[in-house]
Amino acid sequence: MNIILLGPPGAGKGTQASRLVETRDMIQLSTGDMLREAKTSGTEMGKIVAEVMDRGDLVTDEIVIGLIREKLDGDNKGGFIFDGFPRTLAQADALSDLLAEKGDRLDAVIEMRVDDETLVQRILGRAREAEAAGNAARADDNEDSIRTRLMAYYKQTAPLIGYYHAKGMLSSVDGLGGIDEVAGEIQKVLDKA
Repeated sequence: MNIILLGPPGAGKGTQASRLVETRDMIQLSTGDMLREAKTSGTEMGKIVAEVMDRGDLVTDEIVIGLIREKLDGDNKGGFIFDGFPRTLAQADALSDLLAEKGDRLDAVIEMRVDDETLVQRILGRAREAEAAGNAARADDNEDSIRTRLMAYYKQTAPLIGYYHAKGMLSSVDGLGGIDEVAGEIQKVLDKA
């Protein structure tokens, strides 16, 4: 089973993806993690990624698709969770083409719906908790940065909601529930897929 988790920063996609890795033996493909891993891998693709990132440039869609292609060529166990990808309509088309090329497809796209104000307060609360525990919070976990990240999400990624809805693949869950509650809602969606 291959799925996409959609939602703004802080919606809990990573937390829920980790749960699915444990409960369904799926593989989480987080583009951020893949880029960091590639940068230090020493492979040809890794050298390209390191060069681009060291210049401070954005990694191209072609590079990200190349990294995903490498992961899809490995053991897929219970399928893949795409976390943080696709972010644009062009990336969604490229992912669809890549899966078709591999004789595979997406089974579900799950939107984790959240209220912006509640989400901002959630992220700020996590940052305060991290600092109180003596851990470093993300440098961009302040209200202005969070709102900027949300705006970028709505401009770039939110159109995917309509895209996947039109394809009959989109399901929505309330991303503001407790971790177990959200996980239960996601399980219900996957059980129907």
